[in-house]
Amino acid sequence: MADVKVPDVKVPDVKIIVGGGLEDDAAAFVRAWRRAERGGKVNERVLAFESWEGLASVMTGERYRLLRHLHGHPEPSVSALARALGRQYRRVHADVAALEEAGLLDRSEGEVRATADRIRAEIEL
Repeated sequence: MADVKVPDVKVPDVKIIVGGGLEDDAAAFVRAWRRAERGGKVNERVLAFESWEGLASVMTGERYRLLRHLHGHPEPSVSALARALGRQYRRVHADVAALEEAGLLDRSEGEVRATADRIRAEIEL
């Protein structure tokens, strides 16, 4: 997965694509570009993973639970998040780092928060 710059504003949806190829990514980029040229909104973020294993290494069950918690309850720190979830700080910190790198949460402005309202997945077979 490529480096992701998390936008400063929360977007409604993050689309996760598993599989597919460069041609699919290029076509999606062109569609978004054309929509922007027509004055349409391009308020979306796409995360692409080469394989199911790649996605599963980022989105574990505990990380999903963490994101769901942060969606409704941003926390002032990773320590506060670990206490709220009843988990070890070390493990929560690792989960936060992985989700932040993927662009699914943000640790700026004095809080830890989810960066989207919804995650949609599209998986190529």
